[in-house]
Amino acid sequence: MKRVLLALAFIGSAAAQEPVAAAVTLDGNRLVLPGAITFNTGAATLTPESDVAVSAAAAWLQSKSSITTARVEGHSDSVGDASAAQSLTEARAMAVAKALVAKGVDCKRLVAVGFGGNKPVADNGTAEGKAQNRRVEIHNAAMRGIAIGGMPLDGGGQVAGDVCSGG
Repeated sequence: MKRVLLALAFIGSAAAQEPVAAAVTLDGNRLVLPGAITFNTGAATLTPESDVAVSAAAAWLQSKSSITTARVEGHSDSVGDASAAQSLTEARAMAVAKALVAKGVDCKRLVAVGFGGNKPVADNGTAEGKAQNRRVEIHNAAMRGIAIGGMPLDGGGQVAGDVCSGG
């Protein structure tokens, strides 16, 4: 797959008040971020360590006005109740989308979807594989208003709700 490196500079937290460099690469249409997006266990609350990745994604999206829709995807491992996993992946995707909006990304450019455990990238039979499957990904979904690759904007996932709503 084609990999493109784009170096970005963005302003760090208000406390730091200094530029922070981040690199975002593309793996196909998936943004590869300079850090992990992580959550408190069993919750949709982002950990502070996620700020680097979310900030880099926001800066990248703000620099790419031709990307008119980005899809925030939540994924889980195969442990536990499938319905609960689906709900959690939707809530986590929405939490990341809302964090991107808080960093200046127009809510109308984002669609948050959950896949539950339906799209594993690793073996759910190992602890390492399960950890890799619990993830949030950000994908370019539409360019200049046209769906990329003819795929639906939701990528086949369950839409978590309206990113622009207050809830």
